[in-house]
Amino acid sequence: MTALLTERNGTAPRSTAPGSPPSAPRRRPGRERAFDDVPRWQIYLPLGIYLLFTLVPFYWMLLFAVRPAGSTSLVPWPMTGAHFSKVWNERSFAVFFQNSMIVGVATLVATTLVALAGGYALARFDFRIKGVFMLALLCSQFIPGALMLVPLFEIFRNLQMINSLGSVVIAETVFQLPLSIILISGFIKNVPVSLEEAAWVDGCSRFTAFRTVVLPLLRPGLIAVGSFAFVHSWNHFLFALMFLSEQDKQTIPVGLNTLIGADSVDLGALAAGGVIAAVPVVVVFAFIQKWLITGFSAGAVKG
Repeated sequence: MTALLTERNGTAPRSTAPGSPPSAPRRRPGRERAFDDVPRWQIYLPLGIYLLFTLVPFYWMLLFAVRPAGSTSLVPWPMTGAHFSKVWNERSFAVFFQNSMIVGVATLVATTLVALAGGYALARFDFRIKGVFMLALLCSQFIPGALMLVPLFEIFRNLQMINSLGSVVIAETVFQLPLSIILISGFIKNVPVSLEEAAWVDGCSRFTAFRTVVLPLLRPGLIAVGSFAFVHSWNHFLFALMFLSEQDKQTIPVGLNTLIGADSVDLGALAAGGVIAAVPVVVVFAFIQKWLITGFSAGAVKG
């Protein structure tokens, strides 16, 4: 049989010494190369081009923010802080920043707590409409937020919550919950039930076992969900525009929109406002990038 196969393949069998390890199979021509065989420039060149296209808009924004008005230099020198002082003091960006921080932190806390309870229920309990509920959570991600503006506005108007930061917090939390519950549920499923059962045997209640055993293991997932909720609420424009009418209640995205006039645009002030809006997001991702990647990947494995 071996001779027949070798005749068909057109190759002769190679003799090996008794007891010697089998030789590694040869790589056929046309077979894909391994990652280590790829020249480094084929990896770094596309990444460098992508990084260039990503950083150029940020550099352009920073250039307009620190460059004096009327200057056309492509190098930010001499630098000035007049644009930052103007938007922070004259355009009420200090108030906008405070309102955005309140909305972001409140949305983070509310989304994390509710998603933690819902994710634990989906991961640890079986009930009749569990599959239907999961399907509804997934389908809700396909509904644009703009379609819900009129119903939400009517609800908040009846509750006398228009022009209140609480209305924005509730709307942001509701739209963040489906994805957050799915991620937290997948992350809890990675925690063995035997750990909780051991705590129950030792006399702990379900809540105590969850708080002392499961919750510390959910740190990457909670950081991922919380950071995603904070960043989304920080950057979201539509809900704040529709539910907040007074200037002292508006957030940074709406404040940036006020810098765009009907006849002219103050590019320096607009760029300075964009830098102020981007700094918290950059800081958050710089500190939690490791936890963010771990949390999203772990939460998406099981569902």
